[in-house]
This record gives sequence, C-alpha cells and structure tokens, in this order.
Amino acid sequence: QVQLVESGGGLVEPGGSLTLSCATSGFTFRDYNMGWYRQAPGKERDLVAEITLGGYISNYTDSVKGRFAISRNNARNTLYLQMNSLKPDDTAVYYCNRPRIERNWGQGTQVTVSL
Repeated sequence: QVQLVESGGGLVEPGGSLTLSCATSGFTFRDYNMGWYRQAPGKERDLVAEITLGGYISNYTDSVKGRFAISRNNARNTLYLQMNSLKPDDTAVYYCNRPRIERNWGQGTQVTVSL
C-alpha cells in the first residue's frame, strides 16, 4: 500500500526558511519522478516542484524559482523541499506525490508564513 507522509511544516516569519520531508513506502521510490504540491485555502492544489527519478533534473513553478530546492534520497525513499525567503503567499498545505499519477495523497503539512 502506497503511503506518503509529509512533515516539517510550521509557522515562520516572512524571509524565514523551512525544510519539508516526505517519507514514502509501498512503491519503488527510485523508479518515479517525485513532486511537491501545495494547496492554499480556497485554491486548487498545484505542483510547485518536480525532480526526476535520479535526482539530476528539477523544475519549479515560477513563483518559487530561486527560493525552493527539491531533493531526494533514494536510499531512504525520502523527498525533501528546502524553502528559503518564504513569503506570506507561500502559506498552504504542502503535499508530495508522483506527478501524473497523483494517487494516495497523504495528510500534508501546513506551512504558515506570517508575522
């Protein structure tokens, strides 16, 4: 059974940093591209960062380019998102999943950027 468990969110001031983690199980992690998504209140869930299965190529939505960095540890079946220079607009629930498969969503982790 596929499980995706996100962690690392919290309350942070504008300009601050957080690192999110996604522990996975139930599938062969190293065989899939992985992505981080976010859903702000009243909005759809959007893909914000994606990394290829070997970890060599990553892509970001324009709003987070230069501030967020996605990475993975295939030995630990874990995905990461380093978030720097956080803005109030980054406030959302963050999820991980396999892009274009997008099943078995986890509970997500709340990130709140506020004074």
